[in-house]
Amino acid sequence: MAAVTAITVLPAQAGKYQHFKVSTYIRAQDVARMADDKFMNQTWETVSSQVDLDKIYLETHRDAFTVDEKTMTKVKKFFLSKGLEVGGGITYTRSEPTDFETYSYARPVERQQVRQVAEYTAKLFDDFILDDFFFIDLKNDDEIAAKGTKSWTDYRLRLMADAGRELVLEPAKKVNPKVKVIIKYPNWYDHFHGLGFNLEEEPQYFDGIWTGTETRDPASAQHLQNYLSYNVVRYFDNIAPGKNGGGWVDAGGIQMSMDRYAEQLHLTMLSKTPEIILWNYMQLNDVKITPQMRAPWQDAGGNSFRYDEMVVPYQKDGKTITPTTMARFASVTLRQTDRLVGQLGKPVGLVSYKPYHSSGEDFLQNYLGMIGLPMDMHPTFLNDRQQILLTEQAAKDPQIVDKIKTQLKKGGDVIITTGLLKVIREQLSDVCELYCGDLKAIVSDFGFAGKSPREFIIPQVKYFTNDAWEVVSAGRPLTGGVSGYPILLRDTYSKGMLFVLTIPDDFGNLYDYPAGALNVIRRAMSKDVGAYIEGPAKVAFFPYDNRTMVVENFNDETVSLRVVVNSKITNLRNILTGELLQPADLPKPAPSWGRNRFFGYPDGATVFDISLPAHSYIGLDYGHDS
Repeated sequence: MAAVTAITVLPAQAGKYQHFKVSTYIRAQDVARMADDKFMNQTWETVSSQVDLDKIYLETHRDAFTVDEKTMTKVKKFFLSKGLEVGGGITYTRSEPTDFETYSYARPVERQQVRQVAEYTAKLFDDFILDDFFFIDLKNDDEIAAKGTKSWTDYRLRLMADAGRELVLEPAKKVNPKVKVIIKYPNWYDHFHGLGFNLEEEPQYFDGIWTGTETRDPASAQHLQNYLSYNVVRYFDNIAPGKNGGGWVDAGGIQMSMDRYAEQLHLTMLSKTPEIILWNYMQLNDVKITPQMRAPWQDAGGNSFRYDEMVVPYQKDGKTITPTTMARFASVTLRQTDRLVGQLGKPVGLVSYKPYHSSGEDFLQNYLGMIGLPMDMHPTFLNDRQQILLTEQAAKDPQIVDKIKTQLKKGGDVIITTGLLKVIREQLSDVCELYCGDLKAIVSDFGFAGKSPREFIIPQVKYFTNDAWEVVSAGRPLTGGVSGYPILLRDTYSKGMLFVLTIPDDFGNLYDYPAGALNVIRRAMSKDVGAYIEGPAKVAFFPYDNRTMVVENFNDETVSLRVVVNSKITNLRNILTGELLQPADLPKPAPSWGRNRFFGYPDGATVFDISLPAHSYIGLDYGHDS
């Protein structure tokens, strides 16, 4: 087993990094403080000595406060003199402390204020970003009257799509015809439509979009799994090809460890996005390095992100710099990632269809990414793939069953979740007569696929014996028990195969599926990718179209893994070290039939054993010898 010590393709950038730009953003209230030369110079010295920047965005407006033009001009000139590109920013809030209070777009006075801020910003900058809050969260009497009989979602979607065009984009371009107006979308994409973010219309008329990739503490209120920092960029790329300008990471989660912050930066750039914004400038200046940011797993050594190396003094511009803030963590992580991403192709994965403005099994794809299924979310149903994953969100499409049939009739696979099965059971009965209602089961034993460390609740899937077949089952216990329930079910229709993937009531229990069960699920869903991993949960797999991949371990301990390539190859090359990994010696496979065909390895596959330290990654190339 090899022990791993990890130390659209984008063109090289002309800035301080080879394969992407690194930027930061200054809030309006902090820009105003820079009227004081001492403050401006001291903060720049702290930040610039610890991280190289290519661009800075200066915010003109936030929380009903607008920076005066004299100060804006002075600060812009200062950063231009430091060799940075300078853009603008707007946050359309009236009071962030008051539940992120936005402007009321049903009120003429406030609409005029929104327009004036856009005009003012366009006068000063040739590009500007709208921070997270270009939505509406108000239900005041004016908004209630304007909504009428519409649902809040329908009202807000139309209101904000029109407001973006009429109050921001068009007024800005009248002032400055060459200005580029960019809307930054936050990380809670599955709930956007409820507050008026219109992913169907806005990316079409705004000059660009931006992606919030902050995942912070996964146990916090938003339940943002680590994988989202990569997945959300890919989703927005597929919504607006060529218009997604970059990712955006803040210091949230850094209290968990330096690794949690570094992972967010690293995952953002694995998406091959061209720029990252380090939110924000004052966090880079103020968030101090503390010993508590050194996680216990650092003691074992071999980690990709090494706290001890990040905090030692270093030489820059002839000076000895002692790291003091999180800016140093960002610098080391991004320099390291820059070495890797240039050798990666375009990200690929298992296509998952999420129609515009759809809800159901919210953010599930990020949990699936954390069990090693590489996600590739699209707002349209792709017809050119061997496999497609459909969660409950797909029920938004009234033609979804017809599309399922078409995919199956051409010989493709369709993977549906139990959440979707509950919603479309009647329509789907023409394909397979299944039932998934309110009945639950408590399970922990997956038979020959292994045992879970705890009991948890799953929905029961019912089917006709010999019409559909269980590939993976679970019970309490299953071995020597009294009953079992499908975890992965299969049925055939025409030339294709329909799978039903059981999703626990608590999505986090996906991480409790034993490795043996996860391995079968990963193999069954690897047709379009051509490779998969074997091992425990909380290990993510990032494949690319040039036969490269990244495998990343989010566990707090070292894990043993297998990388399975569904073809015959000679070796795997570690992209960063050049080490060649040799195939594992495997016994001759036994004949397979029925569900057993999903166990073991595909015909002609090549298998490699690796050991991956806690919170570490490895980049691998299996196309170098082909």
